Amino acid sequence: MTDPIPRRVAISFGDPAKLRPYAEALRAVGLEPVPNPESLKDVQGLLLAGGTDVNPELYDETQSPETEDPDLERDAREARYLGESIDRDLPTLAICRGLQMMNVALGGSLLQHLPNAEEHRRRTADPSERVHDIVVSPGTMLSEVIGAGEHPVNSRHHQAIARLAPGLRVAATAPGDGVIEAAELPGMRFVVGVQWHPEDRIRCGADLRLFEGFARAVAAR
Repeated sequence: MTDPIPRRVAISFGDPAKLRPYAEALRAVGLEPVPNPESLKDVQGLLLAGGTDVNPELYDETQSPETEDPDLERDAREARYLGESIDRDLPTLAICRGLQMMNVALGGSLLQHLPNAEEHRRRTADPSERVHDIVVSPGTMLSEVIGAGEHPVNSRHHQAIARLAPGLRVAATAPGDGVIEAAELPGMRFVVGVQWHPEDRIRCGADLRLFEGFARAVAAR
């Protein structure tokens, strides 16, 4: 008996040197990554990877000194991908910048630099190391996949959702400062964005379950 052909998932990314953890996490749950395809025509899911800051002009703001120079080509590609994935109800997992891009593409805005950015942006020798906890809201798709309540996460972002896009709902926050750590689009098969980096924590229970939940949604198409 031959093994089933893996379902194909588009990965949108910027720096090729940072692609490997995302590709390995997808393969760990039986999905085949397709880096930066021309369109989503021949894939069954979409993963938006982390990376540089989203262009503030997309949410009608001037670039602040702390904001990185935009990758205009990537911003345009991901806005196009998101439109297509939502139209086709493709399972979508958005990670860090991916969550921010999803929020902006759907009409939300970003806080360009958190006042306590040092609590959320920590690059450690071990990228899976816990930086802080999040609290997942009950009754959300994310809670169905990884469980409601507190979970430890890694973290290396200095921006966050400011105005939540119409249609999105908050799925997790950081205790203390209330930073939105996950959001999702209700009514879809699987459209979930998280602010941390589960691809680096694929051996951890909750983050493995997140990728497994994504894989189940992809397989169900």
